[in-house]
Amino acid sequence: MPLPQHTVCRHDRRKRALITLAGEIDLESAPLARRALAQCLSDGIRTIDIDLTPVTSCDCSGLNTFLRAAQQSAEAGGTLRLHHPPPTLGLILDLTGSGFLLLGVPSGHLSPPPGGVPAPAAHIPPHRTHPLASALPGDAR
Repeated sequence: MPLPQHTVCRHDRRKRALITLAGEIDLESAPLARRALAQCLSDGIRTIDIDLTPVTSCDCSGLNTFLRAAQQSAEAGGTLRLHHPPPTLGLILDLTGSGFLLLGVPSGHLSPPPGGVPAPAAHIPPHRTHPLASALPGDAR
């Protein structure tokens, strides 16, 4: 089965843009998303909403792209928000504690995306009550 192609669509309204990403966001495709987000700032866009509904998966390369773009947006006096992150990104956001930087609200309480389309039910990863640990040889557990 062929992998989904990564695509970027941009819709502007004055100083606001809706970027819709599709496919997988990984080391290979993250530069395409990075360029699209940088172009928004270059064009004077200060409010960037990213719809991830069609994204099938996102790894730490995508997270890095979004965090850097959010930082650049803030430095330019703007905001960047993710909408409908896929479960893989939701888990990474939960594990790193960086969701508040990109979602603006706690995971699972996402507002509807721009355009008035209701948000699908968000998958809320289980909350960890203990740190992750690897079992090393010689560990007494």
